[in-house]
Amino acid sequence: MNNLLRICAVSLPLLMNAAHITHGAHAQNFPSTSMRMVVPAPPGGSSDILGRLVAEHLQKRLGQTMITENRAGAGQTLGTSYVAKSEPDGHTLLLVTVSHAINSAFYPTLPYDPIADLTGVAMVGSGPLVVTVHPSLPVRNVQELIALARARTGVNALDFASASAGTIPHLAAELFAGAANINLTHVPYKGVAPAVTATVAGETPLLFVSIPAVAPMIKAQRLRALAVTTAKRAAILPALPTVAEAGVPGYDVATWWAVLAQGKTPAAIVNRLNEEVRRILAMRETAAVLVANGATPALDMTADQLNALIKTEIATWRRIVKERKLDVNL
Repeated sequence: MNNLLRICAVSLPLLMNAAHITHGAHAQNFPSTSMRMVVPAPPGGSSDILGRLVAEHLQKRLGQTMITENRAGAGQTLGTSYVAKSEPDGHTLLLVTVSHAINSAFYPTLPYDPIADLTGVAMVGSGPLVVTVHPSLPVRNVQELIALARARTGVNALDFASASAGTIPHLAAELFAGAANINLTHVPYKGVAPAVTATVAGETPLLFVSIPAVAPMIKAQRLRALAVTTAKRAAILPALPTVAEAGVPGYDVATWWAVLAQGKTPAAIVNRLNEEVRRILAMRETAAVLVANGATPALDMTADQLNALIKTEIATWRRIVKERKLDVNL
C-alpha cells in the first residue's frame, strides 16, 4: 500500500506536467489549419458585419484562412449549437450577441449548455439602445413617459414595438416596465426594420432600439429620443440622458457582441485568441466600424471576465422572464 501511495505521489505531478506541456504545445502549434467564424444570423446585420471584421483581421494575424459562415435560424441557436458540438481546438469560433444570454431565459431546453459547452474568447463591443417615441406622443422625457403609461391602463395600455419576442429591444422594454412599475403592451414585428417603420408611422408609439437603426429618423425628427439604456451616456448622443439619470435608478441594459469557442478549448488557445482580438479592436479602422454599428470596442476584457459577464446576463434575463411572466414558447 505504501508503495502504491509513493507511485501515485510521483506519478501525479508528472501527469499534470505532461498535460500542461500538451496544452502548451497545442497553443504553440495553433492554428494548424484553416479556421471558421460562425455567425448565427443572416448576412448584412451588425453580427455579420462584426463577425466578418474580426475574422478578416484574425486571418491576417494568425496566417490561416478564416471563413465566415452564416448559420441562421432558431433564434441564433442553430449556429450556436453547431459550434458547441465542434472540436475543442479553437479553429471554430462563434460571434454571438446578447441574444445568447436571452435564449437561455426564453428556451426551457437548448441543444447545448450555454455555460459548459461554450467558453468566452473575447468581448468585441457593447452599446446602448435608445428609447424612442413617435413625435405625436405627448412626452419629452422618461418621467413624462412613465406618467403617461400609468394614466393609460388596461386595454388602453401604451404599446411598444420590438424586433420580435425574445429580442433585446423586447426585454429592455420589459425590464423598464418592471422597474418603473408601469404596464406596457408588447407588439412584436418580424425584424428591426418593420418595428422602426411601424413606430415612425405611429402604429406603435414606443420603441427601444439600437442607435444606428434609428439615427436618421431621430435627426429628421420623425422619432423623438428620450434616453439611452446603458449606465453611461452614449458618445454618439452625449446630450441624451441615461434611463437611470432620467428617473429609473439602477436601470442598465446593453447590447453586446462577443466571440466564443467550444467549451473545452484549452485555456492557452483561448487566451491567445483573446489577445489577438483585443489587438484588432485597438486598431483605428476597426473601432470606426464598431462605432458605426452602435458599439464601443471592448479593449480590456479577459476571457474569464467575459464568462463571468455571460453568467450574470443569463441570470438577469431569467429573472426578468420569470418576474414579467413572459412566454417562453417563441
